[in-house]
This record gives sequence, structure tokens and C-alpha cells, in this order.
Amino acid sequence: MKKIATAALIATLATPSLAGGMAEPMMEPEVIAEDTAASSGGGLLIPIFLVILLAAAVSAGGGGSAAVPPPAV
Repeated sequence: MKKIATAALIATLATPSLAGGMAEPMMEPEVIAEDTAASSGGGLLIPIFLVILLAAAVSAGGGGSAAVPPPAV
């Protein structure tokens, strides 16, 4: 009788571990956002800004030799 009770206990404890099965994993669909708003002059902004900075540097640079006074004799 002990062997039957032990077998019943083992079967009862082992049942929940075998109850489920191999279920396929649930994967969420991948969301891909499409950029629909394209600016027409977006690629020209940086080169125009660089040309403005270059023009400002050239106009502010000057010759440099007029700032030093000639030596006194």
C-alpha cells in the first residue's frame, strides 16, 4: 500500500510540470515608421551656413600688418 501511495504522490507532483506543452513564442509585429515629410532645402542648409561663416572670417581677418606700429628711431 505504501508503494501505491508513493507512486500516486509522485504522479501528482509531476503532473503540473508536464501540463503545459511547447507553445510557440508570441512575438509582437515589428513597427516600421515611414518618414513622409521631406524638406526640400534640408541638404543646402549646412553648406550655406559654412559659406556665411567663411565670408565673415575673411571680412574680419584684415591684413594684420597695419595693427603693428613701425619701430621708433
